[in-house]
Amino acid sequence: MSETNREFDVIVWGATGFTGTLVAEYLCRQYGAGGDLRWAIAGRNRQKLEELRAALGADAAALEIIESDSHDMESLMQLASRTSVVLTTVGPYALYGSELVEACVENGTHYCDLAGEVQWIRKMIDTHHERAQRTGARIVNCCGFDSVPMDMGVWFLQNTAKQRYGNYCKSITMLVKATKGTASGGTIASMLNIIKESREDRAIARVLVHPYSLNPEGEREGPDQRDQQNILYNEAAECWTAPFVMAAVNTKVVRRSHALAGYPYGKDFRYAEAVATGSGAGGWLKGMTMMTGLAGLVLGGSFAPTRKLLQKFVLPKPGEGPDREMQESGFFNLMQIGELPDGTLLRTRITGDQDPGYGSTSKMLSECAVCLARDELDSGGGVLTPASAMGSALLERLQRNAGLTFELRD
Repeated sequence: MSETNREFDVIVWGATGFTGTLVAEYLCRQYGAGGDLRWAIAGRNRQKLEELRAALGADAAALEIIESDSHDMESLMQLASRTSVVLTTVGPYALYGSELVEACVENGTHYCDLAGEVQWIRKMIDTHHERAQRTGARIVNCCGFDSVPMDMGVWFLQNTAKQRYGNYCKSITMLVKATKGTASGGTIASMLNIIKESREDRAIARVLVHPYSLNPEGEREGPDQRDQQNILYNEAAECWTAPFVMAAVNTKVVRRSHALAGYPYGKDFRYAEAVATGSGAGGWLKGMTMMTGLAGLVLGGSFAPTRKLLQKFVLPKPGEGPDREMQESGFFNLMQIGELPDGTLLRTRITGDQDPGYGSTSKMLSECAVCLARDELDSGGGVLTPASAMGSALLERLQRNAGLTFELRD
C-alpha cells in the first residue's frame, strides 16, 4: 500500500500517557478530529483510550482507537501498515521502542519519537538505517526539547549566515539562557536507564561519551571533544557557563545532521552546548551548584539502592507531570553564538512559549509528525534527525504553530 493511500496520516502511540495526552489534545485543538488530518490514538488499554477520547470532547467522538502492544510484533506491523506516520511517546525507548521501529521500517512508515537515549539510537542506526533507506521510512528520533530547538537552531543560523554573509559559521555554541518548567518523568526514567546500562556495559558508556558516536561508520572523527564537564567562562557571552545535561544528546544529533548533509560547514566545524549562569562570583557559584547537583544525580543513579531511593522519593515518575497552569506559564530562552571564518560573531535567539519538557515538547513532536505526513520533503529514508529529515518545512511549522521563534539578533 502506498503512503498516500493509507488509512491515517498519523497514529499517536502511547496516547494515554502524560505526554501522549498532551499530543492528542494539541492535534485535536490544532487540526480537529475527523478533519483534513486523519489521525488516531493507540495504546494497549482500550478503556483508557476511550476515556481519553471522551475527555477530548464531542468533536473527537469519531476518533478511531487502535489497540496494540509494544512487544507484540504482529499487532505493531498491522498498526504501522495503516498509517503514514507513527508518533510515539512510549519510553524508555531502549525498553519499549525497538519493535515499533522495526515495524515502521518494514512497512515504509515514517516515525518520530522523544528518545534521548544515545545508546539506543546508535543501535537503531546500525540495525535499520540501510533498510529504511530502501523502504523509504524516515525514522526521526529526538523530536522534543531534545533536540529540535538545537538541531533546527543550527540549521537556521547556518542557512542565515550563508544567505547574508556568504559563509557558514565555523563554530556554534548554544547557551541556555533561561527556562521555566519541570523535568519530565519519562526523561528521568530514560536517564536512569541510560546510567544503569552504561554501568553494566562499558561499550555503551563509550558510545555515550564519544562526541561523534551517532555519525555514520567511518566518519566518527572531528575537532570536538567531550561535552563540557566543568565551569567555564565564555568570553563572547561574558558569563560563566555550566554543563548542560541534554548536551550529551543534542551535540551528537547536530553532528549527525551535519554528517548526513555531507559536511557543508566543513569537517572542522565545532558545536558545543552549556548553561549560562551569569557573570561575577554569583555566576560562578550558580554554575558550581548546578554542576554539583548534576554530578550527584549521576552518582546516585549509578547504584541500584540509591537509584531506587531516588525513583521512590525524589524524582518524578513516568506519567507524572506539571499541571496545566505550570505548563502554560513555562518557557525556554536559548542563545546561539556563531563565529564566521573572519571572526565575525553572529547571535541568534530561540524561544518556546511553554515549559520545555511537556507543553512545548508535545507541540514540537506533533508538528514533526504532521510535517512527515503532509509536507513535500527532499530527504530519503533512513534513521535521520529533525533537521536532516525536515529542514525548512519543519522550521516553518514550528514558528507558525508550535510557539517557537528563531531570530538573528543585531
